[in-house]
Amino acid sequence: MLVKQLMEIYELVDRADANGNGVKEFLEKQYNAKDVAVKKITGAQGSTDFIRVRIAGKKGKVSGGNAPTLGILGRLGGLGARPEIIGMVSDGDGALVALAVAAKLLDMQQKGDCLEGDVVVSTHICADAPTQPHFPVPFMGSPVEISEVNQEEVDGELDAILSCDTTKGNKIINTRGFAISPTVKDGYILKVSDDLLNLMQTTTGRLPFVFALSTQDITPYGNDLYHLNSILQPATATAAPVVGVAITTEAPVSGSASGASHLMDMEEAGRYMLEVAKYFGRGQCHFYDQEEYEKIVAKYGSMNHLQTLGR
Repeated sequence: MLVKQLMEIYELVDRADANGNGVKEFLEKQYNAKDVAVKKITGAQGSTDFIRVRIAGKKGKVSGGNAPTLGILGRLGGLGARPEIIGMVSDGDGALVALAVAAKLLDMQQKGDCLEGDVVVSTHICADAPTQPHFPVPFMGSPVEISEVNQEEVDGELDAILSCDTTKGNKIINTRGFAISPTVKDGYILKVSDDLLNLMQTTTGRLPFVFALSTQDITPYGNDLYHLNSILQPATATAAPVVGVAITTEAPVSGSASGASHLMDMEEAGRYMLEVAKYFGRGQCHFYDQEEYEKIVAKYGSMNHLQTLGR
């Protein structure tokens, strides 16, 4: 269960002066975190604190092993939209869940349970992000460009990525809880991973929910095309397979709405990503079929151009 960690992190970020150093100090003091980095980035519409927490595994790269590294990214525009909106907004759910997973992994290590592979948790903390118009409900904006977010959160050490993001402002996903996407790699939308579906069914006790993707959704922001949201933007900046973990609602809810964060939905999504981390590090959870992927590329060629802004 991640309820305790979610509530602890919530108290740190649901405040007008929320910042990355406060979270870093908490993780170090409360959970003995050894590898936490905070970097403040200023953009055209303000600033935000990027925070990166690396939890070393028994056989991970940090320890000189070869177990694969999982990246868990909390995607968002901002945790708050002050002064327009008071309090944490729905858009911040992904960041809250990612940080709670980091805290839980650190807590597990303190109690003797260490995963095989390294896990890298990255997100950013901004209490006063801008908003922007979007159909059917307004989007949260970001004080920095998506390309800068990718630069800070996505790097070559990650062998696979779970991108967790509030995905409520749409009419595509009509369920309360969370849903996952098909695997996206190098411009291809691949089949949904059976391993990820099985783990979702186990952690929720329900049949899994999968949300639809269009080609537009996996292209970079800034190309003047429609995007569901930024959940698959990491896939534009890496060759690693990326799967979106979308925190969802039945009806469209604005990312800039306060009072719209649901504790148990976030707990389920976080517990799911924790289980994926366990199995992925042991080589027992695959995001895609390598042989089939190579066959697709051999037949149809590279789709890397979809990771660019195009012509």
